[in-house]
Amino acid sequence: MPVAKDGPRTNDEIRNAQVQLIDQEGTNQGTVETIAAIKMAMEAGMDLVEIAPNSSPPVCKIMDYGKYKFQAQKKAAEARKRQKIVEIKEIKLRPMIDDHDYNVKMKAMQRFFEEGDKVKITLRYRGREMAHQEIGTKLLDKVKADVSAYAKVEQDARFEGRQVVMVLAPR
Repeated sequence: MPVAKDGPRTNDEIRNAQVQLIDQEGTNQGTVETIAAIKMAMEAGMDLVEIAPNSSPPVCKIMDYGKYKFQAQKKAAEARKRQKIVEIKEIKLRPMIDDHDYNVKMKAMQRFFEEGDKVKITLRYRGREMAHQEIGTKLLDKVKADVSAYAKVEQDARFEGRQVVMVLAPR
C-alpha cells in the first residue's frame, strides 16, 4: 500500500469516474468526466485539485497546486505566530516578608499578569515559623486582596509539606 500523503488528492490520484468541476476563474462547469477535467487542467498549465472529496460527485478545482500549498503553509505559520503560550511564573514568599520586598514582588506579579502569564505563589515556612502559620495565611489573603483587580484565584492555597502553594491567573 502506498504511503498516504497529506493534503488533497491531485490529477491522477483522483480515482472517481466523474467530478464536479470548477475552472481556474471559479465558474462551475458542472459534472465532467475526470479524464477530461485532468486534460483541461494540463492544457491550462495547472493541476486538478480535489476540494470536497466527500461530496458526490467530488468537487475538483483547476488551480496551481504548488501556489495553493504555499498559501496554506503561510496561513499555518501566521496562526502559529499569533498564538500565545501561557507560562507559569513563580513568586516565592516568606511569612515575615518586609513591606518593600512585598511591594517589589507585587510589581513583578502585576507585570506577569499584564503579559498574560499565570503566577504560582510559593510561601515557604522555615523552622519555628511552622508554629505560626496564621501569619502566612494572612499574607496570602493580603496577596489575594491586592491582586483581585487584575487576577483571579485559579487554585486556592494548599499545603505541601513546609510550603503553601497558590496559583493565580490573569482576568
